[in-house]
Amino acid sequence: MAVVVITSSGTKNARRYVEVMESAGADVRVLLPDAHADVATEELMRDAGGLLLSGGPDVDPALYGEEPDTEAGLTLNRPLDDLELRVLEYALERDMPVLAICRGMQLLNVFFGGTLMQDLPGHRSEKIDGKWESGSHTIYIAPGAKAAPIIGMAGFFKVNSLHHQGLKEAQRAPRLMTTAYEVEDGLIEGLESPEHSWVIALQCHPERQDEVPKIFGNLFLGLHERAETFISEFSA
Repeated sequence: MAVVVITSSGTKNARRYVEVMESAGADVRVLLPDAHADVATEELMRDAGGLLLSGGPDVDPALYGEEPDTEAGLTLNRPLDDLELRVLEYALERDMPVLAICRGMQLLNVFFGGTLMQDLPGHRSEKIDGKWESGSHTIYIAPGAKAAPIIGMAGFFKVNSLHHQGLKEAQRAPRLMTTAYEVEDGLIEGLESPEHSWVIALQCHPERQDEVPKIFGNLFLGLHERAETFISEFSA
């Protein structure tokens, strides 16, 4: 059985991703910077059929040639950046399926040579009556996106918004293709790599299943199925 590798800043952050992938039938392996920074990439990705880059802290601006904005309220974790960049390179070199979520989408863009907007007001969760609630907005997923048939349809969707960084066309890596955007402000909400068979990135958090359309759960089923196919073909 294929292993789906999940990268995360910590075990608590990884919990939802583990739950959705296990519900999809996958075996999972969680990689953490504190535990796996010094382990060889080949060992980390042993028997892996897919890679899930999770949400988390901000990507270090030094990786895209900028100084940190002192007013952006950045939370950086360079060991996580370095860990994710090397397992992502490993996966892409082998055309392994990759699902990149929120920070994962941003890291994918940086890996391919793009940049980021270091702070975006109005896109993160808010404290309402003493409780943190996710923001939300409407996105449009293009019919030509690889994500569309996996999800089950293209079109307009109301999804959560839990980020304070992001990108527009000016920041997008030229080798990546925009497949979804936010309706109101044009922020990119989906990226895919035309150079690879299954590299899908979304800015929203589909693992928070009560905050997105139910059919977004098909992304995790799709990743698992593609991971199984990858292992069977890679081992043949």
